[in-house]
Amino acid sequence: MTARARIEEVVTETVLDILPGLDKDRVRGRAHLRDLGADSVDRVEIIVGLLDRLAIQEPLASFADLPDIDALTDLLHELLDERSGR
Repeated sequence: MTARARIEEVVTETVLDILPGLDKDRVRGRAHLRDLGADSVDRVEIIVGLLDRLAIQEPLASFADLPDIDALTDLLHELLDERSGR
């Protein structure tokens, strides 16, 4: 499993923890968390959950303008790469 695939898996797990009735296949690509039914509190909980699960320290504001799940995954991947010195 690639690092990106693992991040996608963690994103899906975290979103489904916060939005348990959601179809797993909807958590991908161009969908915004708002499109998946996440209100502002849900979105904060999802981001905090992702940061905890991936052991990343990053201000929440860094995630405010991300347009979709792909962009969220890209940013998390970038942050993990920075942390590992790549």
